[in-house]
Amino acid sequence: MMSNEWEILTQEAENLYNAGKYDRAMRVAKKALNVAERNMGPNHPNVANCLYNLAFLYYNQGQSKQAEPLYERALTIFENALGPDHPDVAICLYNLATLYSQQGQYSQAEPLFKRALEIQENSLGSDHPAVASIIHNMALLYSYQGQYTRAEPLFKRTLTIRVNALSPDHPNVAMSLFNLATLYYNQGQYEQAEPLYKHALAIYENALGPDHPDVAECLYNLANLYYNQGQYAQAEPLFKRALAIEENALGPDHPSVAEWLNNLANLYSEQGLYAQAEPLFKGALTIQENALGLNHPDVANSLYNLANLYLYQSQYTQAEPLYKRALTIWENSLGPDHLDVANSLNKLANLYYHQGQIPQAELLFERSLAIYEKAFRPDHPKVVSTLKDLADFYRKTGRIKKAKALEDKLAATHHSGYGQESEKTK
Repeated sequence: MMSNEWEILTQEAENLYNAGKYDRAMRVAKKALNVAERNMGPNHPNVANCLYNLAFLYYNQGQSKQAEPLYERALTIFENALGPDHPDVAICLYNLATLYSQQGQYSQAEPLFKRALEIQENSLGSDHPAVASIIHNMALLYSYQGQYTRAEPLFKRTLTIRVNALSPDHPNVAMSLFNLATLYYNQGQYEQAEPLYKHALAIYENALGPDHPDVAECLYNLANLYYNQGQYAQAEPLFKRALAIEENALGPDHPSVAEWLNNLANLYSEQGLYAQAEPLFKGALTIQENALGLNHPDVANSLYNLANLYLYQSQYTQAEPLYKRALTIWENSLGPDHLDVANSLNKLANLYYHQGQIPQAELLFERSLAIYEKAFRPDHPKVVSTLKDLADFYRKTGRIKKAKALEDKLAATHHSGYGQESEKTK
């Protein structure tokens, strides 16, 4: 009985997780780890499996900092016990790389993805769906950094593998179409993105039914595409249909419903319809706090959105504590160098600037720029726009020498050939 007790507990934890009982799943997973360590020693592959499962639970509840050392320890055990080229090593590398990528630690994620890809290609072949999954996430990694010419061929390769290995109408094919469309969308290439979104939507609807959450996500991005072209009448019903799908599928108090409330609220907010947006933002925040706890990254996102709403209306005293609370949550859960932290610092800096609190604003502008420069190439839009904003800030506050230094830096970036290098990489 004792030899397989950890397996029974692991299965129980999985069942609890699938039932949405996350706290109980965590307790049982920790017990499984303790049993495995006690019965098999700290360096047994089964202990690594327990560590991996516990890391997965933490990661999927937004607790990346807790998940990271567990994935790292599991990886070390797998490598020592099974060898550096074992498929379980590849799976652990893949998940650790995904965690780093979500934290904005792209330079740490990339070599892990590459190593996982090499192991899986050698063991499964270059056209296996598991290989496509790694290539897909590598493409996302480059896309997050604005390296679209590196991402595009990987998205296309993923699409080809999935069409051939699965079928042209498989949901994973729709996922590849969706992400390739998003790559074009992020570059403002709406004419290329729109038919891909529509194709993905058709596959999802046929394969999963018209009320599936993946259909809702596709509707949301298609709605955003129309919104960004000023086609609000086309965008709004798609947002509303997406929200209705989520509410029907998951119930009105599910965290995913809160996400869609945020989406619809942002649509109204960006049109200046603040009275319509505010109760949706507040409703989303209430759902997330009740379902996820007060310190979850998704709670921070709702706080950030609500703070933006008040900032746009120059209601600084209402916006400031929301930005600060969001910033604290993101720093604690995602780390001080995450892009969400940088975005929050940037908005809070703008708030201080408009209130005439120049020293506080300067400190936060500079810190947000440092994070963007660490995460992205010098020619990334986030880096360029923040450099421009900070240079403008220096000029308006009489620091001409500092402004000139940043403007020279921008000019050097423009003439350094980064764009050409990106094309060569392709």
